[in-house]
Amino acid sequence: MSQPFPFSAIVGQDEMKLAILVATVDASIGGVLVFGDRGTGKSTAVRALAALLPKMRAVVGCPYQCDPADGAPCCAQCAAGKATLKSHLVPVPVVDMPLGATEDRVVGALDLERALTRGEKAFEPGLLARANRGFLYIDEVNLLEDHLVDLLIDVAASGENLVEREGLSVRHPARFVIVGSGNPEEGELRPQLLDRFGLSVEVTTPTDLPTRVEVVRRRDAYERDRDAFVAHWKKHDDKLRKKIVAARERLPGVKVPDGVVEQAARLCMALGTDGLRGELTLIRAARALAAFDGDDAVSDAHLRRIAPPALRHRLRRDPLDDAGSGARVDRAVEDLFGN
Repeated sequence: MSQPFPFSAIVGQDEMKLAILVATVDASIGGVLVFGDRGTGKSTAVRALAALLPKMRAVVGCPYQCDPADGAPCCAQCAAGKATLKSHLVPVPVVDMPLGATEDRVVGALDLERALTRGEKAFEPGLLARANRGFLYIDEVNLLEDHLVDLLIDVAASGENLVEREGLSVRHPARFVIVGSGNPEEGELRPQLLDRFGLSVEVTTPTDLPTRVEVVRRRDAYERDRDAFVAHWKKHDDKLRKKIVAARERLPGVKVPDGVVEQAARLCMALGTDGLRGELTLIRAARALAAFDGDDAVSDAHLRRIAPPALRHRLRRDPLDDAGSGARVDRAVEDLFGN
């Protein structure tokens, strides 16, 4: 298996990298939606994430990578014998969901081989089982079929997958961060799924010469000698991995002053976001960003940095305003916080 392009070696696209790292520090923020031109590093960044993430502890032999810790959600089999279960460290799963995936492949189905050869009814876990406690990557997410969109919404809301078919009834944990990418020119995302993404970023083709040259130079070096290129960037990725681990440990202790909560609410009111999910996501993301930066409390500076990805996909369309949603968020941030 070839080694993915190192996360630290990705040139530019700072907002995309920041959103992915923040979602990695606190999975409760929700998924990350990456929209933009083809060939701008969207899928490269997600696949690089797999090599960057610190390993997690899971039950040996469990197809759902259940967490052995007390109180952690787990499947029925692990719950029955949790006191005697063995555990080991495994890589955090980053699972690709192909655009043409069938529902059976996504949720799981009857294991036909065992049914035909042994006459046994057994469950064959799907992509949602493999993605539990990790990341589910959907390329061209805006082209996903409606019935799969509905399914993902239900699972993302409940944190578990329920399969009832062919005489089987299986329920297992399915808690994962959805990372979706796509090109807005090929179709819009359904509002119900769009709202499930905690952060949304827009990536564009670099317009300055030095950046374009550096992108080409690094990609060419990677293609010519992948092992040497990955080895060269290993120290940078290791440093970033330690920073993620430290941020996760620091996260529960990061304070959110009342004044920061009020500023978040003022910003969302100024933008006219529906419901309170905008404020909640903004606060969670700002707290994770503060933890990643090594700070003990959230400040207005954290809100300013994370507001565009947390809010731009939550705005209603304004027929009297030609500016894009990102520009509207930037303008509201400037009005509230000043220069």
